[in-house]
Amino acid sequence: MVQVATVQDAQPQVHHHGSHESLLSPAGPVLTRPGMDAIIVPTARHPANLTEAAFLAKTLDCPLVTLHSGARTAASMAAARVAARNFPEDLDLIAIDLPASLRMPRWETWALVTSYGFERPMDISTKRNLGLMLSHLLGWSRVLFLDDDLTGLNPDDVRDASGLLASNNAVGLEVDGYRDNSVVCHAYRQSGGRQRSFVGGGALAVDLNRCNSFFPDIYNDDWFFLLDGDKRLQPTAVTGRVYQFPYDPFITPARARYEEFGDVLAEGVFWLLDQDLSITDADHDHWERFLTTRREFIDDVITLVKTDNLTAYEKWRRIAALDGSLGRLNEITPDICARYLDAWRSDLRRWAQFRTIQPTGVARSAIRTALEEAEFPGLTVHHSIGEVLTAE
Repeated sequence: MVQVATVQDAQPQVHHHGSHESLLSPAGPVLTRPGMDAIIVPTARHPANLTEAAFLAKTLDCPLVTLHSGARTAASMAAARVAARNFPEDLDLIAIDLPASLRMPRWETWALVTSYGFERPMDISTKRNLGLMLSHLLGWSRVLFLDDDLTGLNPDDVRDASGLLASNNAVGLEVDGYRDNSVVCHAYRQSGGRQRSFVGGGALAVDLNRCNSFFPDIYNDDWFFLLDGDKRLQPTAVTGRVYQFPYDPFITPARARYEEFGDVLAEGVFWLLDQDLSITDADHDHWERFLTTRREFIDDVITLVKTDNLTAYEKWRRIAALDGSLGRLNEITPDICARYLDAWRSDLRRWAQFRTIQPTGVARSAIRTALEEAEFPGLTVHHSIGEVLTAE
């Protein structure tokens, strides 16, 4: 049966790709299910959310790595001590506390973002990169990254993902429930737009023997992680399903504002990949055209919100958030976008080279020292539930 687009569906599709699923590899048959070497959770919420991940790690007989944010957020080690009482007693746990200032200052992408005031108040990318380096040092080859706002974690889905890593660099678990999108795309979907979510770092199995990428400190860092240098997407598939807890994307316009630069860059690159082009086609002329397209898309979404059957307050909240995106968009130029991709290419080479000079097969007891030497200073490392429960 032919599907007829509604008026709401039609116009924004000209200015926006609501799905990038055509870029993914077919899942194919699962011939073996070797499991995971570790599950890595960069925490952002109260560690009580880690209980399901802890039982998943126990079921899969692999370590759980939890990465915390000192005393700055609900994701603190102090909160982790309370939550750990509900973990399986014999869980293999590595819990790491990060200092507030931890970044990798040699990265050109970080220098460029901060020079324009485009940084975001989160350390999720730093934690994911710490997870990558820790895995390299300990000799882990298959790891599962999980965010701490997911439920419905099925061990068989994870085992299937591990099997699909035989032919893919990364395998995502499809995120259902409250979809994982930017503020702009949430507003678009909730007003009737055809919007899907893409594979992301929230539930992502990775083969570290083949993948030398890193997570740049920007919104949509996981999309950049999945890119294959100047080519296209690394071999990436999807299997299984997890569910994301609901949240309020329109709680403050600041969220949309700090997402916008990363959303522009990622959507602009994937716009080309959807057309069977490559990242090398993302030149100054492309960004000039795409920034106009992006502005027209957000204007379209504002129009949809204004005509949607919402209360006046809900319309105001959405439009305020979209205005936040437009405010940041007005500060983004084609030159900044092109310069960022040049910086990202440089950092990609630097990360791959830097990782190769780091040792592998490091003893668990030597993790902290090895991470210090790998430019992750000031960490506090707990090697077991017992250490977490008794830490001061």
